[in-house]
Amino acid sequence: MAMVTGRRIALPLPRRWIADLLHAGRRIPTITVERRVDVSAVAAARKRLADPPPWVVLFTKAYAIVASRRPELRRAYMPFPWPHLFQADESVATVAVEREYLGEPAVFFGSLRHPELQSLLQLTQHMNRWKSHPIENIRSFSRLIKYTKMPRPLRRFAWWYTANVSRKWRMRVFGTFGVSVTASDGATALNLISPLSTSVNYGIFGPDHTLPVRVHFDHRVLDGAPVARALADLELTMNTVIVAELLAMADDDRIRTGPALWNEVDERKAA
Repeated sequence: MAMVTGRRIALPLPRRWIADLLHAGRRIPTITVERRVDVSAVAAARKRLADPPPWVVLFTKAYAIVASRRPELRRAYMPFPWPHLFQADESVATVAVEREYLGEPAVFFGSLRHPELQSLLQLTQHMNRWKSHPIENIRSFSRLIKYTKMPRPLRRFAWWYTANVSRKWRMRVFGTFGVSVTASDGATALNLISPLSTSVNYGIFGPDHTLPVRVHFDHRVLDGAPVARALADLELTMNTVIVAELLAMADDDRIRTGPALWNEVDERKAA
């Protein structure tokens, strides 16, 4: 049999930071809880807008609202200097965003402080900025690139220190929860590996506007029953608070959710 030929490819920078992320989350005992969620009322409200907020924005805000009422969703397991839980006073959402970087597909992570207090319009503008603005002008993206260029031992130590020792840096860099969605491409992940205590994703919509919503959680931090109740709360929040805001946007002819100008003050507020 003839030998298979090929060529060696240096590990692209985006693959390096994903490898670092997986390394940081490899020992976390992650459990997944799923609930079939009815968002038909949300879908009807979105149809009233010519340019509605994307679904990932709606779920991010709804989950942040739930987390503001349920402090267990803002906790993290910290093993050093002794095992304990750290509870953040606020929610910080980390949202996965696909971009092209140096000719390679790359997953970056946008950071949002207090997403529950921001309007859907503001959150949509953040998302538009992450998808369209120069990568080097987005703080969380440029910071990820900067640290990934460090030698591997220093990178791995920085990830370990942030995840296990520094409570403030953990919440600032990693966030209190993550959102990673691929449903718009026709498929969805059934499990997520992450250093975060909880991560959210959802599947493909059914014809009745129901879809599976999953929370992947660190079992050292909380149990399945509180997560199941949080998912029920998420469904209620989507069909009340989020629907109400969408209807208010539809009644305001001035609302536009397209790309907006951005400056350094907006960047600091977002991150």
